[in-house]
Amino acid sequence: QEQLVESGGGLVQPGGSLRISCVALGNIFSVYKLGWYRQVPGKQREPVAGITQDNVAGYADSVEGRFTITRDNTKGTIYLQMNDLKLEDSAVYYCYASRFGPPEIWGQGTQVTVSS
Repeated sequence: QEQLVESGGGLVQPGGSLRISCVALGNIFSVYKLGWYRQVPGKQREPVAGITQDNVAGYADSVEGRFTITRDNTKGTIYLQMNDLKLEDSAVYYCYASRFGPPEIWGQGTQVTVSS
């Protein structure tokens, strides 16, 4: 069964760092582009970062230079390293998988809270 499982969310102070992970189960990792969206209550889910099977990464302007997405092919896992976190980065972060267009598979989400 194809499934995405996130972990690593939590509470961090402004300026701090956090790494979240997403394990891709089933035949996802080699077939799909993977990445992260985030969502706050009352707003649409927005893209944060994505990485292709060829390790080409892309970022939203709001996180460029602060966040880094990587993939570990041996573990079937992607990571989002978040540095210099800001209050506005607080959200539920969702891992996604897509083949040619919009996300097709979603994880359950992991909460990231930036607060002093």
